[in-house]
Amino acid sequence: MKVFVASAWPYVQSVPHLGNLIGSILSADVFARYARLKYGKENVILVSGSDEHGTPIEVEAVKRGVNPKLLTDQAHEYDRKLFLDVWEASFDNYTRTESEVHKTFVREFMLKVSKYVKVEEEEIPYCERDKLFLPDRFVKGTCPYCGFEDARGDQCDRCGRLLTPSSLINPKCAICGSTPVMRKTKHWFFDLREFSEPLREWLTSSGDMPDNVKSTALGWINEGLKPRSLTRDNSWGIPAPFPGAEGKTIYVWFEALLGYLSATKEYFKLKGEEHKWREFWEEGRVKSFYFIGKDNIPFHAVILPAMLMASGENYALPTVIAATEYLLYEGQKFSKSRRIGIWIDEAPRIMDVEYWRFVLIRLRPEERDMNFLWREAIRIVNNELNDDIGNLVNRVVTMLNRYFQGVVPQYSDLREEDVRLLELAKTSAERMSQQFERGKLKAGSEEILNLAREANAYINLKAPWDRIKTDVKDVGNSLYTAANVVRTIAVLLYPIMPKHAQVIFSQLNLGNIDDERWDSAGEPKVKPGHKVGKPNPVFKKLPQDFEVKIEEIVSRVREEVEKDRPELLK
Repeated sequence: MKVFVASAWPYVQSVPHLGNLIGSILSADVFARYARLKYGKENVILVSGSDEHGTPIEVEAVKRGVNPKLLTDQAHEYDRKLFLDVWEASFDNYTRTESEVHKTFVREFMLKVSKYVKVEEEEIPYCERDKLFLPDRFVKGTCPYCGFEDARGDQCDRCGRLLTPSSLINPKCAICGSTPVMRKTKHWFFDLREFSEPLREWLTSSGDMPDNVKSTALGWINEGLKPRSLTRDNSWGIPAPFPGAEGKTIYVWFEALLGYLSATKEYFKLKGEEHKWREFWEEGRVKSFYFIGKDNIPFHAVILPAMLMASGENYALPTVIAATEYLLYEGQKFSKSRRIGIWIDEAPRIMDVEYWRFVLIRLRPEERDMNFLWREAIRIVNNELNDDIGNLVNRVVTMLNRYFQGVVPQYSDLREEDVRLLELAKTSAERMSQQFERGKLKAGSEEILNLAREANAYINLKAPWDRIKTDVKDVGNSLYTAANVVRTIAVLLYPIMPKHAQVIFSQLNLGNIDDERWDSAGEPKVKPGHKVGKPNPVFKKLPQDFEVKIEEIVSRVREEVEKDRPELLK
């Protein structure tokens, strides 16, 4: 079985914030690291890339009088280094929509679905001052559904409804602010109506698709799918391949979705094995997992599968689309203009990246919007990481060195509480796997903490420091059991905190954690006679005054970081 893992493609117009990170890149990486242990490295691929096309970049380029690619080159490289080098994202291919492989693939794919494409005229706002049509974000106005006065021509940021430029009330040109006139223009439309019933059948029959994705997508279908324009009057993007479509480009949402396929193809092409890319896209041979924010559900659960169906190829439809709700920051929406939130180039200067990874997974908004609070982040680091997990590791390795010269003792006649904890280690790994396979990473992480707390309670009950004087055999049983639970916790922690999981493995003297297999996580692999390393604290608590000083810290870091950002991202 092949496993395809994808993150929604980050848009390069701005540096992602923590909410963007947990909704896509980080979640996809955590799952992919788990999947490699579960299914084998050779059977898993993780892809994403910079979404460079579309109107926001072109609007910015027009305002600055520069070529859009000059801006996206800088932004792509900056984001790529952040994701891969700083945040430890283990992409097999982190590419971009300006990739030649992607552009060629998209044009060829569009011709394959041309039987479902029709040409129609529509009225689009036209700016007489700038002498151009105003597709998507070239125009702003009032949302006709919720009344939000700063809605874009493609989507309302307040209510999330998808819009068209002509549906806006009181539209204004995003470049000059003038009121546009309506003019007719010809466009190519993908007829989604043809796929209403196949999409409904696919969604309702899926036992793996999360409920929030099903309900949103089925809501779209029940409202009645309509043809959606494949083309735009932009100059920045992939030229439309249809006869007579000269001067048109492919609508960014259609072409960016195809990046999942083109990124897979590009990865194997770079390896000299281009013929292998279809192994990760062939129906019946692959499970696919997409990690996105909830505002992207219609594109991934309606438009993408419809295009895959229309292609005539045997492409695998998504198995799980894991769509997070919104992460708020201290009760408010992230806002660059109002300086509300933390951005991913600021966060590493505030706290260890792997602490961030753990905190964000623990706060992942899987069922409802979640609120990032500094006091909660501090509690997670100090109580969950340091006290529950780190303290357990330190206690066990310390006692092995103190009472048995660092050698795992022989065990015999394990008692009920020993057997119960070893069984819990095994079932914890199984339950965490089940949650991850449903795209529930936060829920899965609960198993790590539950096991650590049970192990700490077990050690308190067994009290080796007292029994060493009267029952060495029982102490041997206890520390043999506890050492194996610590190993299990390291494996379960690895997808979230790979470096710290390796530190735990190193203290147990167990070699490279990358070589482990998930299905052995709960097995008692630490055998009697094995010599462990020396104890050393795995985690450190954040200072007591951290919350008091955090505003000052953030302000200082923000000032430092903004100097280093590319021009487009300032």
